[in-house]
Amino acid sequence: MVRQIEWLRRFGVTDVVLAVGYLRHKIFEALGDGRRFGVRIFYSVEEEPLGTGGAVKNAEPFIADDIFIVLNGDILTNLDLNKLVETLGDADGAIALVPLRSPYGIVEFDKDGYITRFREKPLLEGFYINAGVYALRRRVLSELPDRGNIEETLFPRLAQQRRLKAAVYKDVFWKSVDSLKDLEEVDRFFGVNNEY
Repeated sequence: MVRQIEWLRRFGVTDVVLAVGYLRHKIFEALGDGRRFGVRIFYSVEEEPLGTGGAVKNAEPFIADDIFIVLNGDILTNLDLNKLVETLGDADGAIALVPLRSPYGIVEFDKDGYITRFREKPLLEGFYINAGVYALRRRVLSELPDRGNIEETLFPRLAQQRRLKAAVYKDVFWKSVDSLKDLEEVDRFFGVNNEY
């Protein structure tokens, strides 16, 4: 979370709202009011899991600006937030998209069955995934459910109504931290690339 806060601060974000639930006291202890990170942190408490859409809706009292950024707590990236906001334009939402990387090595072979090439976890050209970083307009808060995932409730409707745009990123670092192995990869990246 500290890395996320530092990344947000680089783009001028000064107010951060954290949707917290389970083990929230640990987060309160670690981050406090945010002063030592150069931001103000507000906490939107979930007594029970609300999903991403419900979490954003629950945080509504802390959202004052017309445009606000939402990000999943398990991702680390260096993507340019300015591009995301510029992509938003007059739409109601913009989603950061990153190329899909195969979780496995790819083996290519010829018509005779001879292996011709190994490609370890390549990017799959033409396929993009939701990076878990969104720019939204405040007016969509009224369309959010009290419970449920934003990706299953609000986004399909906005897409159908042509109110949702794609901000495509290539050549950026993006990682969902779901395992110890992922954490080690992120630590290696940030250890080498201190400017992020």
